[in-house]
Amino acid sequence: MKKTFYVLIIMFLTCCSKATFNSKWTKETAPENFTARFETSKGTFDIKVNRTRSPMAVDRFYQFLKHHLYDNTLFYRVVPDFVVQFGNGDTTKTNSWNKFKVPDEEVLKSNTKGALSYARDGKDTRGNDLFINLKNNTRLDTVNYNGVKGFPSFGDVVKGMEVVESIYSGYGNATMKQYDSLSPNREKYLKAFPKLDFIKKAYILKE
Repeated sequence: MKKTFYVLIIMFLTCCSKATFNSKWTKETAPENFTARFETSKGTFDIKVNRTRSPMAVDRFYQFLKHHLYDNTLFYRVVPDFVVQFGNGDTTKTNSWNKFKVPDEEVLKSNTKGALSYARDGKDTRGNDLFINLKNNTRLDTVNYNGVKGFPSFGDVVKGMEVVESIYSGYGNATMKQYDSLSPNREKYLKAFPKLDFIKKAYILKE
């Protein structure tokens, strides 16, 4: 009887626990246009997204927002007069998603100030890391980086750009020297960079 009780408890918890990943999520298609709201430690900003600019990137961004991947994530790289970069460094949440990288797409809209683009490391490596341009970075439209041309932008900050510009930038690129330690020990990473700002939650606004 006791064993049966524990089995039932485990079954109940399994059924009621929220899934962290389902491969079906990677097939979800985004609306042609939508607005994402980011509530951060510095305030709130909104990004308007246009699917025609980079369809596969927008679909994945939509999926990430819908399944709360950017909640409680750091602005881990902020370079003055260049970019604000963020992403989920928790591999317990991202390893499954990382099996479904976003394929490369042509740059159709420039990396102007306030534009949102995926970071990447080479061919078909767009994961969940994103950056917001702090100025007109048009060279990013055509730069050949690790064999891939350009970074396609797919959205723009339409409200709260002053919030984006206020995100702490004092560490610059120094945070990247210890970035590999973020996933295994976020607390230690934050001790090294205690002034980093963060996203409280990010979600899709209802039209």
